[in-house]
Amino acid sequence: MKILIAGANGQLGRELVRQGAGHNLLAVDYDQLDITNLEAVSRCFDAFKPDVVMNAAAYTAVDRAESDIEAAFAVNRDGPANLAMMCKQLSIPLIHYSTDYVFDGSKSSAYEESDLVAPLGVYGESKRAGETAVAKYCSKYLIFRTSWVFSSHGNNFVKTMLRLGGEREELAVVADQFGKPTSAQELARITFEVLSKADGQWGIYHLAQPDAVSWHSFAEAIFSEACHQGYSLRVKHVRSITTAEYPTPAKRPKNSALNCQQFQSVFGVRIRSWSDSLAEVIKEMKNG
Repeated sequence: MKILIAGANGQLGRELVRQGAGHNLLAVDYDQLDITNLEAVSRCFDAFKPDVVMNAAAYTAVDRAESDIEAAFAVNRDGPANLAMMCKQLSIPLIHYSTDYVFDGSKSSAYEESDLVAPLGVYGESKRAGETAVAKYCSKYLIFRTSWVFSSHGNNFVKTMLRLGGEREELAVVADQFGKPTSAQELARITFEVLSKADGQWGIYHLAQPDAVSWHSFAEAIFSEACHQGYSLRVKHVRSITTAEYPTPAKRPKNSALNCQQFQSVFGVRIRSWSDSLAEVIKEMKNG
């Protein structure tokens, strides 16, 4: 199977490349393929002739997006639209990754695929627009909404906490925002597992690891696991604060937990616990 992976140098892209060993991969990042350029995308498809496309390319700087609107929509809306149009021409599937930030966080329980989307900021708006574009231009698509992605590379909450935990004795972390941490490795593993089951099951699915926690609780879990694995940390206390005490340019949903029952029912795939993935990621970081 010939698989085109866009955004190959990002957190998820790297794991897709790793999980895809054994397939005929064309793994490209922005410097090899600008997905916002339809002509460049067309040339790439003509040359490689993929059987499936995985789009891990995304503008993920949530706060910067508030002032960098054009760039956010170019990558998160126009890029997926271009890929979707080319996939339709070749009648091949497109696997695209979206976000929990398409929801406003006002729901008290976990969000289902049928719930109303109402993004709070530019990042969420641009990702919603990307979902719409993919569904408009391509009939064979899987859109996986995921959340709080972490890995041993790139910029993410786990790496930030470990860095700060090595520098400071006390940290303050928001305790009134809830979601489901999800490792890029698990996302990639599941993506390849469902490839053979995808035909006829096209649509939007929620894909995140159980269970929902606050950022504060996630931080405490990170430090606990790191200490268990022998990390040398200075942090002694993680103070819980409210969203109001930590203002940011972009508003975050208070609850962005995703209900993944539909995905599990359709594909019959077991989603591992984020705590298991966290242990693996921290071990990988420790071993370099």
